[in-house]
Amino acid sequence: MASRIPRRIHTFDAFLNPNYRLLWVSNFFAYISRWMQMTMLGWFVFEETGSAFLVTLVGFSGMGPLVVLGVFGGVLADRLDKRKLLLGTLFANLLAATGMAALIFSDFIFEAGNLQYWHAYLVMLVGGIGWGLDMPSRRTIVLDVLGRARVNNAIALDSVGMHSSRMLGPLIGGGLITISLFLFSDGYGLEAGYAVTLLFFITSAIMMLNVKTPARDVTAAGQASWNILRNLIEGVRYVSSEATLIAVVLITVFMNLLLFPYQQLIPVVAANVLHVGPTLMGLLLAFEGLGALIGSVGIASWSNLTHHGRVYLFGSMAGLTMLLAFSFSQWYGVSLALMLMLGLGTAGFGAMQATIILLVARDDMRGRGLGVITLAIGAGPIGGLMLGWTADEIGAPMAMTINAILGLITVGLVGLLAPSLRGRMTSDSESERAEEPGAQPAAAGGGN
Repeated sequence: MASRIPRRIHTFDAFLNPNYRLLWVSNFFAYISRWMQMTMLGWFVFEETGSAFLVTLVGFSGMGPLVVLGVFGGVLADRLDKRKLLLGTLFANLLAATGMAALIFSDFIFEAGNLQYWHAYLVMLVGGIGWGLDMPSRRTIVLDVLGRARVNNAIALDSVGMHSSRMLGPLIGGGLITISLFLFSDGYGLEAGYAVTLLFFITSAIMMLNVKTPARDVTAAGQASWNILRNLIEGVRYVSSEATLIAVVLITVFMNLLLFPYQQLIPVVAANVLHVGPTLMGLLLAFEGLGALIGSVGIASWSNLTHHGRVYLFGSMAGLTMLLAFSFSQWYGVSLALMLMLGLGTAGFGAMQATIILLVARDDMRGRGLGVITLAIGAGPIGGLMLGWTADEIGAPMAMTINAILGLITVGLVGLLAPSLRGRMTSDSESERAEEPGAQPAAAGGGN
């Protein structure tokens, strides 16, 4: 009887490429710095003002630019050297963080009194503008580094980095506030956190400087139109003409409008419904991130995935279902388990969102396709303001219940009316074979 050859696990295949490893580390430190700043600056604004609304403006400053700049960032991804664009936004973030650190330490050392709460909005606005401009490039550069092969694995691993940063960023930021208050009792509590933030941004920039991408076809790029408005319109028209792509965009809008804003109400639910303190409140968010991390690792290990749209659709529906159950829960242990399962669902949404665009979109439209996705993500800040207003009127649990039901209806309808989203798409193995000499290219679009 022939011995059975053990099946190789493909979870970390993309890391075999040294340029992808550098890119992943750069992205990870950029993501974690973003979450650290949002945590620390939200705490600082609340300490300075005592206003919950002014605290929400920290998140709005960091996410709001996506509404305006998302598609523009997609145009840049199709027209510019993505690596240089990412380096530019990294250095802009580093400069803003350096300015904030200078204000923090000058106030501590010289008691200058220069730091004001509105400086937090400026720092987050710089980060938000960079996020809007470079998000499409962060995903499309994966193709420059790896080609079409292993794109599902590579994007899923990038999602692992994003979800890990969602857990570690707030934990590190909050811990460093405590350390700073202990070491610098007369300070703002931001001293240690901003020292580490600067270190993380510098590390991210060094990694990106060492990433090597194939030479760009400057002739083709030079012949491309730089009429920004026309490029934006072309991107929207192209996405609108592809049933699979428009379905992805619509689901992205509904998820960011109706699901993800729930995170801003977790403190309210923790205090008023579950009756727990800040440590257990933070654990709720950490468990959601843990679920998303586990789900992303599972997707990264799925080497023969062909129905990407089903993972995207059913992951979104699972996340909304868990939010609906969470809105009724009054027991902390149950709520913790629901947060873990909610994260598992959103992993399917997050990992497949960009992957479907990269597989389905035409080569010269991938950046603009992801730009439209970035624009759709910009619905998040609007959803947060709407949910906050509703929660003030009818209470946080009922507001989340309404959002979850509306989300299940709208996302379900999109999935029902877009059969191509549920159809078979190009698998990683087929993409890899298609790149071999003499192989026939595999179809990239979804089908029934």
